Amino acid sequence: MNQQPTITVLSGGFGAERDVSLASGQALADALEQDFSVDLIDLREAVLPSGLDPLTTVVFPVVHGTFGEDGTLQTLLEEKGFSYAGSDRISSQLCMDKGRAKIKVAEVGVNGAPDCYFQDPESVDLENILSELGNDLVIKPIDQGSSVALFVIRGREEFQNALSTIDEGNWMIERRIFGREMTVGVLRGESMGVVEVIPDGGVYDFKRKYSAGATEYRYPAVLPLDLENGLKRNAEIVFQHCGCRDFARVDFIVCEDGHAHFLEINTLPGLTSTSLLPKSASCSGYDFQSLAMRLVEPAVDRFAQSVGNLLET
Repeated sequence: MNQQPTITVLSGGFGAERDVSLASGQALADALEQDFSVDLIDLREAVLPSGLDPLTTVVFPVVHGTFGEDGTLQTLLEEKGFSYAGSDRISSQLCMDKGRAKIKVAEVGVNGAPDCYFQDPESVDLENILSELGNDLVIKPIDQGSSVALFVIRGREEFQNALSTIDEGNWMIERRIFGREMTVGVLRGESMGVVEVIPDGGVYDFKRKYSAGATEYRYPAVLPLDLENGLKRNAEIVFQHCGCRDFARVDFIVCEDGHAHFLEINTLPGLTSTSLLPKSASCSGYDFQSLAMRLVEPAVDRFAQSVGNLLET
């Protein structure tokens, strides 16, 4: 059975990042169609589509955020014996939780901003947090991507106003680090180019991320060589220590003194032709089509090995 598998691209989902996921899925399917038979499926429920066969199909999930990136979809795929692109369920669960990921990477000396966590906004002790973390703060969900529900605040009044609009959930409050935002794509454990993100107004929120002209990107970022190499090395360390596979994107804030603070790791980053991972890859000589091939190849290799093992038994 040497037949090349069909690539099933799962996109859409039902979270806040649905539209971004649909765009990623379409771009990826268009690129992979040059070399594979591709099925593009809009996933609207928290179940695997019917009719998929793990003996003929490799799955490429690009359902960002809820269900697709938090290990739930990966668990379903593993239970059914599918070979699929991207990190496994354990790594996906870890990296989707920004708090757990920060604690994990701190074990290997890659530190983020000081923080605290809450679920009920009415339980937050404003004075204590302002005393410990300072007046400039960032509030964000622990388990969402694409800068969904991001609050950048200064002082007690803005803090109170932000809390008044927040529902119960899993939330993080971080000391705001002022500096340059950098992101590094990692492909099969090796860092690609560093991309600098320069949002209009200084805050890379959901609106600026997806509004044309609202953010400037420099890739490769203009950095001293030692700082560039340090970011790439830290991205690889984070990737490895979090148990990621195939690809990911690691985000940092770099202060004026050159110190880099870890923000988060994205195991299913945006994959449109203008997303950050492809920008990082372009610094290493990949156009979007060649990058798409490199992203799916490890899953295709796992598929061939899995099917081969089944035929031998």
